[in-house]
Amino acid sequence: MALKTKTWDPAEYLDDPEAIAAYLDGAMEDGDPSLIVAALGDIARAKGMTQIARETGLTREALYRALSEEGNPGFATVLKVIKALGLRLSTTAV
Repeated sequence: MALKTKTWDPAEYLDDPEAIAAYLDGAMEDGDPSLIVAALGDIARAKGMTQIARETGLTREALYRALSEEGNPGFATVLKVIKALGLRLSTTAV
């Protein structure tokens, strides 16, 4: 009998504000910009890409493109997405 596997999708588990914040914090801690963008994409998919697109003023397609693995969104786009997700960017001294 063949073993069936399913691709793990983090968006399926980002269902409360604490989980979302912890997920993004982990990506930010790593410091890899592509990982941060991917995490924002996962969170946006969990919240609903159509809703996030509406709140940011971007098209859904542009949002998918910007937050994809190959995406390279501008800082203004990142800030719009963070705000639309109900999050706030903050800093801490290291």
